[in-house]
Amino acid sequence: MKIYTKTGDTGKTSLLGGVRVSKADPRVDAYGAVDETNAAIGAARAHALPSDIDQALDKIQRDLFALGAALADARTDPAPPDPKTRLSDADIARLEAWIDEAEASLPPLRRFILPGGTPGGAALHLARTICRRAERRIVALGANDQNDVFYVKYINRLSDLLFVIARVVNHRAGVRESEW
Repeated sequence: MKIYTKTGDTGKTSLLGGVRVSKADPRVDAYGAVDETNAAIGAARAHALPSDIDQALDKIQRDLFALGAALADARTDPAPPDPKTRLSDADIARLEAWIDEAEASLPPLRRFILPGGTPGGAALHLARTICRRAERRIVALGANDQNDVFYVKYINRLSDLLFVIARVVNHRAGVRESEW
C-alpha cells in the first residue's frame, strides 16, 4: 500500500463512513488539532521524561487517537465503535486523579508562570497550548451533542494535566519557575 493516494489532491478528504469534505472543514480542523496535540506530546516524550510521566503520556497519546477517530466520524448513525476508539468518564477521572497527584507534589501557584524550564517542561507547555487550540476547534463544532460536550471536557482536563506535569518535570529537575 502506498502512502500517497492522490485522493486529497483537490483539497478534499474522507471522514469515517466515506463522506468527502473540504480539508478546511471544521471537523477536519478539530481532529487535525487533536493530531497536533498528539505529535507535540510525542515530541515532549523525546526529552527523556521521568518514567511515570512518560507512561501516563503514552496512555494519553492512545486516548488522543481514539478522540481523533471519534471526531472524524460524522455519521448520524455510526457503526458500533471499536472498543479501542471509545473514551469514557473513567478516562476523564483518570486525568483528574493524575492532576491531583501531581499538584500535591508541587508548591502552590501564587502567580502566573512563564512557560519554559527544562527542554521536557518547555515541550509540555507547548503541548498544552496546542491542546487548548484543539479545545477551541472542538468547541467550534458547536458541542451540540453529548459526545462533543464529552470531548471538550476530556481535552480541557488534558490541557490542565499538561500544565501541571510541565511544572512537575521542571520541579523534579530543580528548575525554578519564572513568575510573571
